[in-house]
Amino acid sequence: MADEANRSAFVEIQGRMIETTAKLKQVQNQLRNKEADKKRAYLTLEELKQLADDTNTYKSIGRTFILEPKSVLMEEQDQKLKDSEAAIGALQTSKEYLEKQMAEVENNLRELLQQDPGLARQIMAMSV
Repeated sequence: MADEANRSAFVEIQGRMIETTAKLKQVQNQLRNKEADKKRAYLTLEELKQLADDTNTYKSIGRTFILEPKSVLMEEQDQKLKDSEAAIGALQTSKEYLEKQMAEVENNLRELLQQDPGLARQIMAMSV
């Protein structure tokens, strides 16, 4: 009976580990994308700063380019930069939370396997 309880606990912990790993990878990908967005907005803003105020600037909308004042484009890029920084902060918090969850799940798994060496042998036999 205890053996069956340990097996079901193992399956549950394994499911949580897989789920947490998937979420962590998703957050890391989102973080990478937001970092790229932030860098793109920063570089665009730096290039716009070098232009004279009376320079014709164009905004890309799909395949079309629309004439926009430099100030409007700078405001948009500045807003994108701020939005990216805020999103990065939130994603960083999520990443830290998921990493703590992952460590907790790993500890639970380690404790279960130390508690029942027979289960550890069965798992190793199945993986070979």
